[in-house]
Amino acid sequence: MKVKKRRLSLFIVLTAMILFILFYKNGILLDSIGIHLSNPFTPKVTIEDNYSTTDRNNNGIPDPIDIVTTARKEVEQKTTYKSAYYAGGYPPNDEGVCTDVIWRGLLGADINLKDVMDEDISSHTKLYPRVGGSPDPNIDFRRVPNQFVYFQRFTESLTTELIPGDVENLKEWQPGDIVFFLDGYHHVGIVSDKRAKDGTPYFIHNNPPFAAEVKLSSFKTPIAGHFRWNY
Repeated sequence: MKVKKRRLSLFIVLTAMILFILFYKNGILLDSIGIHLSNPFTPKVTIEDNYSTTDRNNNGIPDPIDIVTTARKEVEQKTTYKSAYYAGGYPPNDEGVCTDVIWRGLLGADINLKDVMDEDISSHTKLYPRVGGSPDPNIDFRRVPNQFVYFQRFTESLTTELIPGDVENLKEWQPGDIVFFLDGYHHVGIVSDKRAKDGTPYFIHNNPPFAAEVKLSSFKTPIAGHFRWNY
C-alpha cells in the first residue's frame, strides 16, 4: 500500500512538473532551449510578409532578414548572458546582454548603432536617462533606456498591442522590428521571421543564462515600444 502511494505521489509530482514546463509563460522554458512546441488545437493563422526589401549591403537579402539572421547567431551559439563594462564598448563575441543582440543584429544590415547613438548622445545628452549628463561611449549604447530613446527619435514607431489570431494586428509585427520592455523589467529584443501557430512572432533576445528565440506572447510585461528601422 505504501509503495502504491509513493508511486502515485511521484506520478503527480512528475505530471505537475511536465505541465509547468509545457505551459509556463506559453512554453518559454522549452523555447529557450530550442524546443518549439505548439498547441495542436490552436488554429493556424497565416500572416503575410510585409517587410522592407531594401538591401543596403547588396548581398541579395533584404535588410530586415539580414538583421534577424545575424541576431539568430546569438541563439545558435547560446551567447552567455554577462553584464559587464568593456573598454571600447564591445563585449567578446560569446557574451553580452539583451542590448548586444540589437547592435549585433543591425550590423548584419551594415547599420552601426554605436556610432549613431554616440553621436546623438553627444549632441543631446540630456535626452538620455542612463547617461547621467556625462557621456561614456564604452557603455551608453548598451543601456536599454538609451536605446529606447534613440529608437523613439529616429525610427518608425508601431503598435505595442499584440493580438494573437488578429491578422491585421499581426501584420504590423514584422521581422527585424525592435521591441522594448521598461515597466519594472528593462529588456529589448528583435522580432523573428518565425511565427507561432496563432500568428504571433517569435522574439530573439538574451536573458540569463543565454540568448534564445522565444514566443513574444510569452512576455506578460507591457510592451513599451515597438520600432522599425527607417531602411
